[in-house]
Amino acid sequence: MKAISLIIIGFFMFSGLFSQSGRVRDFGIEIGVLNTGKLNAITDVKGISVGQVTLVEGDNVRTGVTAILPHTGNIFREKVPAAMYIANGFGKLTGISQVEELGNIETPVILTNTLSVPTAANALLTYTLALDGNENVRSVNPVVGETNDGRLNDIRGRHVTEEHVISAIENASSGMVEEGNVGAGTGTSSFGYKGGIGTSSRVLPGELGGYTVGVLVQTNYGGVLEINGVPVGKELGRYPYRQHLESADGSCMIVIVTDAPLCSRNLKRLAKRAVLGLGKTGGIISHGSGDYVIAMSTAEENRITGSGYYESRVLQGGSVSPLFLAAIEATEEAILNSLFMAETMTGRDGSRVESLPLDEVIEIMKRYNKIRN
Repeated sequence: MKAISLIIIGFFMFSGLFSQSGRVRDFGIEIGVLNTGKLNAITDVKGISVGQVTLVEGDNVRTGVTAILPHTGNIFREKVPAAMYIANGFGKLTGISQVEELGNIETPVILTNTLSVPTAANALLTYTLALDGNENVRSVNPVVGETNDGRLNDIRGRHVTEEHVISAIENASSGMVEEGNVGAGTGTSSFGYKGGIGTSSRVLPGELGGYTVGVLVQTNYGGVLEINGVPVGKELGRYPYRQHLESADGSCMIVIVTDAPLCSRNLKRLAKRAVLGLGKTGGIISHGSGDYVIAMSTAEENRITGSGYYESRVLQGGSVSPLFLAAIEATEEAILNSLFMAETMTGRDGSRVESLPLDEVIEIMKRYNKIRN
């Protein structure tokens, strides 16, 4: 019960301080041409579950954990095909070398803050070693991504514990995903405004396979904000180097999952396309930015369950282009959802990050005829 109470406490702290605004589509802004899934979330992909712990304590703690599970079984025993792509490597993505070498992931994927990566990795070891069937396991490759929330959060205090990480994993669900100031996005900022966790999905037409692509992002980066092609950052007069005050540095973690049967090579190609979605929001992938994409396939027939041979069924390269489009669109919308759902936050030493001024944004979008009537 203790693990569950941690999440409940985090939720009420969060809900007591902030109120949610609305997702991009709630305002009549439609990104791309493909249909979304029922939830328009990463959890539209069958088997995917997400758990989050939000830490909002006192004046200075604004951080958390987000866990993404590719399926509900023993992931170490039923590994999933995976790949990673680095757009800019100013970050601390744990586990990348083994994923690159073997093309699979064997733990939940954890997102948190920069200085909590070792704690999260250790928690994944604790969690994995304790699973039934893993009694003789001597090597585990934990996968942990991060962005730096030190502007709003007392990051040096390293307030995330192993218990928080395991709670996020054990309480993960397949329903709607909370967005904005939650989990690993609690203390993050983006484009000079409050960022956070965002998610979106796309479903291909039946004649193209009917596959689903889901994306979850942790936004903490800079650039000149664009929404559906509209230069919103320029219109708001807020963008880097305008007065040499705003920085474009920061990071973005992007997690893509699909039920399409993809090998690690094509998952790597899929991961690369997500960066186009980031670029469509105005991100510039600056020198001080850690921009990483983790891509996984949940297709049951391609799980790696032991040594020796196994029968695998994968899409040929010529069939993956529609998935590329789906990843681009879902990434763009997930990032925008993280901004639209985030709320103004005050944190460490009185630092304050305002939320995106939605009233102004909607007026700008109307002037450019980008609001659906």
